[in-house]
Amino acid sequence: MKTAKSWAQNLYERIFETELLRRIVKNSSYLVSATGITMVLGVLQASFVTRLIGPALFGLLGSIRTFANILNRFTSFRINEMVVRNVRQFEEQGEMEKAASVYKLAGLLEILGALAAFLLIWLLAPWGASFFGHDEGTASLWVLYGLVVLVNMLYESSTGLLQVFDRFRPMAVVNVLQSIFTLTLVIVAWVNNGGLYEILWIYVLGKVVGAVGVVGVAFSDAQKTWGTGWWRTPLSALKDHRRGLLRFAYSTNLSSTISIVAKDSELLWVSAFLGTTVAGYYSLALYFINIMKLPINPLPKTTYPELSREIAKGNWDVARNVLKRGSVLAAVYSLPVALIFVFLGRPMIEVLSGVAYSPVYNILLLLLIGYTFDNIFFWNRVALLALNRPLYPTIVNFVGMLIKILAIFMLFDVLGRHTFAAVLSGYFLFTVGLAAWRVYRDLNQRLIEQPSQ
Repeated sequence: MKTAKSWAQNLYERIFETELLRRIVKNSSYLVSATGITMVLGVLQASFVTRLIGPALFGLLGSIRTFANILNRFTSFRINEMVVRNVRQFEEQGEMEKAASVYKLAGLLEILGALAAFLLIWLLAPWGASFFGHDEGTASLWVLYGLVVLVNMLYESSTGLLQVFDRFRPMAVVNVLQSIFTLTLVIVAWVNNGGLYEILWIYVLGKVVGAVGVVGVAFSDAQKTWGTGWWRTPLSALKDHRRGLLRFAYSTNLSSTISIVAKDSELLWVSAFLGTTVAGYYSLALYFINIMKLPINPLPKTTYPELSREIAKGNWDVARNVLKRGSVLAAVYSLPVALIFVFLGRPMIEVLSGVAYSPVYNILLLLLIGYTFDNIFFWNRVALLALNRPLYPTIVNFVGMLIKILAIFMLFDVLGRHTFAAVLSGYFLFTVGLAAWRVYRDLNQRLIEQPSQ
């Protein structure tokens, strides 16, 4: 009979058997280490903010932030994925001018998207304040937080470039510095009895720190790699690739737009249907979910470039094994954390934010089902992109979105304020499950075909 020690050692060897997975985890470790620090800082920050402004204003805060993020996503493209996919390809082929041109094109697209997003926020703020915030008088607050999209107008493209250059350590440092800066200002607001207005300004200033840090490092690395005049590289260098680049960008934008309606607008749905107080409960529940997801969130970023390289080489068996071991690694973390929330979630919520937030617990339990499943198969979307199937997740997410919207109206009278959490978990089970199945199917099929090639 195996001892616990030998079982753990065997599990460790099975997970980290391949050099590729060890490299992915090593790159992720920088971000995960920073995540541990930012998690502690984030708990303190949430405790101060939730107690300072109460459930109703906390829900309004979440709605304002979600509104800005959604409009930004609507006008943007998954620029970081375009940069990772194409800059790495041209770098490995020795075509440095084209690699620099991709980063330049990505930056220009991101700037245009940010300007369009801020214009939409400014125009739609009165409607958002009235429909989602139930108070048109708060419209100026919605515009205020909209400044974030201008602050981050080069953030995604720069993040993609740092992924290509394996510069995960400086990204981790910037994340920690941003968290320290934000928490410090939140404590100052707490001491001075600040309100929602001050909290919004703090979040905007925190984003400034993050954006300046990431973009600054990316520009420095671009200069070291491509020379001081890299930004003058003509876009005409991509004339033979322009159609493919834009098609990839637009297809990922469509997928992002569907995700907005299906899963990223949850707080707005709740606020519109049930008011800002219940939105405050959901906002805190999603905060706890984000704690569970924090160590997993970096894995897609570090997996995508490595997986793209192996698939480009036709190493199908290596890619499949890495995904299997990645899921085991994610499960070893996610399942125990989910159980901790199940058994200790209620006292944790009340200690962190007070008894006013006790209704958060049941919402959290429902959300854990879908988000734990999503954690375990964290690679589902990036693996499809690496397999050159950007449209498949778009189609699956679109179908899932339609089913989810229908389910909300069918179940609302029965489940009440728990409807959105239950339906969102169902959405993850459906879409992530189908995406993961398609990845394994494709890899197995290519393994079968490989000997005949």
